[in-house]
Amino acid sequence: MPQEEIENGRDDMLIDGPENPNPNATSEGFNANYLKVYYSKLFPYSDMFKWMSYGNDGKHPGCDLSYFSRREFSFTLDNDIYLRFQSFKSASELENAVKEKCPFKIDIGPVYSVDPSKRHAYSQTGDNVFTPVERELDMTDYDDIRYCCSGADVCQDCWPLMTVAIKIIDTTLRVVGVVYTVGFVIQKARRLTNEQRAAVADIFMCTRATRIVRKRRSYTEVLRKFFEETYLSSQKLLSTEERYEKVLEMITDESVASEFRGKWEDNRRSSNSREDINVVRWGQLKNGQGLRRCVEDIVFSYTYPRLDSEVSKHMNHLLKAPFCVHPKTGRVCVPIDPKQCEDFDPTSVPTLTQLMEET
Repeated sequence: MPQEEIENGRDDMLIDGPENPNPNATSEGFNANYLKVYYSKLFPYSDMFKWMSYGNDGKHPGCDLSYFSRREFSFTLDNDIYLRFQSFKSASELENAVKEKCPFKIDIGPVYSVDPSKRHAYSQTGDNVFTPVERELDMTDYDDIRYCCSGADVCQDCWPLMTVAIKIIDTTLRVVGVVYTVGFVIQKARRLTNEQRAAVADIFMCTRATRIVRKRRSYTEVLRKFFEETYLSSQKLLSTEERYEKVLEMITDESVASEFRGKWEDNRRSSNSREDINVVRWGQLKNGQGLRRCVEDIVFSYTYPRLDSEVSKHMNHLLKAPFCVHPKTGRVCVPIDPKQCEDFDPTSVPTLTQLMEET
């Protein structure tokens, strides 16, 4: 996904770049002309306010009434015009601004120490009081390990990668004391400092040097079964030379890798078997002598959760807002319940066009 760096006078922040070069055109599921109707009749402003307030919505005596107004909102308008550092005191203020501007995309930034729309006034005091204090974590893409879709597209063959990620993250973050709700961003880890965020991101770095007990448990309880029973065949991981070469590159002994390469090339030329070639080849590799560690590394590298390391380590990035419409797919960005992630069908998420047809 292309990204554009925006200069804001204090520090650089990254926001998603244009994903539809002509937003006014009708693409699959997306029609910019429908946005006004969506924002006028369907956008859940009250739910958005309640969610982004995290309990600070005025419903109890100990809540922080300034919390929501310290959250940055960014609107991407027609012709890639960015409106940054916007803030709103209430759901009605947010609603009025969205209806007036009709943004093609809505992003959320950090919760700052002070109202971001008044940052210049605070900077004149000479005190460095305008700083980000909370922001959600983010997942990155899986394009290098899936062959069915790319970019923003997702189907039932590659979605299981996300369900596995949700399960592993759910277990791991609860172990380290972080409770959250999953969308495509990880909520309620938002109060972590940059150092703590880096530590969480490092937990999910799948390298031999950082393997820990939690990863071994993930492998035996979730990853191995998913890899062998679902992922291997759905992505046809070993079906072509280009694909199995990526796997063979992870075998540290080149002579062993070369042996498998020769065997699979001969098999490709002579085999008439009706057996799934991916399953057959994986069985050969998995049962190879002295390859247990390599087999684990392969499974980890393809199936272990992928936090967006740079985005997650620092607070100075923007994320797509809940309930906004994806400019490319036209699908509404919806929350996901981690307890029901296996039942979630990404292809059933309504598009803007479908919503308009049902309105």
